[in-house]
Order: sequence, then C-alpha cells, then structure tokens
Amino acid sequence: MVTTNSTTNSQFGGTAAANADKVSTQAATSANKDMFTKLLVAQIQNQDPLSPQDPTAYVNQLSQLSQTEALQNLSSTSTASATVLQSLQTLAMGGQVGSDVTVATNTLKLDGSKVSGTVQLNGLSAGTSLVLTGTDGKQHTIDLGPGTGAQPFTIDPDALGLAPGSYTIQAKPSDGSTPTVEVAARLNSVHVNGTKVVLQVANVGEVDPSSVTGFNGKTGS
Repeated sequence: MVTTNSTTNSQFGGTAAANADKVSTQAATSANKDMFTKLLVAQIQNQDPLSPQDPTAYVNQLSQLSQTEALQNLSSTSTASATVLQSLQTLAMGGQVGSDVTVATNTLKLDGSKVSGTVQLNGLSAGTSLVLTGTDGKQHTIDLGPGTGAQPFTIDPDALGLAPGSYTIQAKPSDGSTPTVEVAARLNSVHVNGTKVVLQVANVGEVDPSSVTGFNGKTGS
C-alpha cells in the first residue's frame, strides 16, 4: 500500500511539474503579446494625424512578434525532444545490462581478475608498450611487441604483482603516437545522473555512452 501511494505521488508530481512548465511558457508568450499590443496602441495614439507613421513599421513589428513566438515554440519543442531522446537512450542501454562491451578508456580498476582489451594502433609499430600507473605514481610496463591495427593484450594482476586499485593506462607505440586503448568488460548498470546517462562498467567504473565502442553480447555469469 505504501509503494502504491509513493508511485501515485511521483506520477502526480511529474505531471504537475510538466503542467507548471507549460503554464510558464504560455504566460511568457501571453505577456509578450500584451506588451506588443500596448506599445502598438500607444504609438497610434501619440502619432501626428497629419503625418502618420509608415504602416510598414507595424507589419515589421507584427513579423518580429511572430518570429519571437516561433522561436519560443521551437525552444519548447527542442527541450521536449531532448527529453524523449534521453529516455529512449536509457531504455536502449538498459537492455544491454549484462552484456560484454568494449570501452575506450584511460583508467582501470583492478580487483585481481584478468583484464583483456586491444590497442588501436594507427599503423605498423615496431614495438608497443602498455604503461599502467598506480595512485602511488609507480609505473608498470607491459611489452606488447610489434603489431598493427587492433593489437590485443591481457593484464594478469597476480602475474604482474599489481595490487587491487585504480590505475591509469596508456599505450606507447614506437612511432610516438597515442592510440586508443579499449578494454573488454561487462556492463553492470545504467542510470541517469541529472541530465546525463551514465554506464557502470566492470574494471572501468562510470563512463559516458559515447565511450562504448562495441557490444559483444551476453555470455552469462
């Protein structure tokens, strides 16, 4: 019974907020119309009858009022569309929870389990090093050898003596470029943080949806 009341109140609260925004927009538009009418009447009353104002000025003013209304309506429509798109994005991403994804990242959160990924090399490299830097500033280098294109790697914390914690990760190929590092991990959850959709990815943490470079399906627990 408590849950039902909470849901109903939430729905009423959302409806009331939406109605309040609509009333506010309508009030602003109505105020602009009233102000324009008052100015137009005052101008007619105070003009010289022997030298009336150019009627085209009134037409221009009417045109400006119409443009102002159109811009206000466009702004309201754009805001509503953005809200709908965000909802669709959240639903789409929510359906991928539990999937294995690849994420472009420069940070890692190691917990003792192996982490795999790829370095997206820009061309042929005579040798590439993967550098992990802990919060203590200590660097750990993994030699990936020569390669080209998507060069795979696997990080075994136990074999490398890496303690659990946060690390920055960077690829350093022989040509001096800074290629993208992609980590393969599980998408654990999706939530909305203010106006942003945020993904929680294992071994990475919170990421923006734009950081996801691939969805690789669900392999089970």
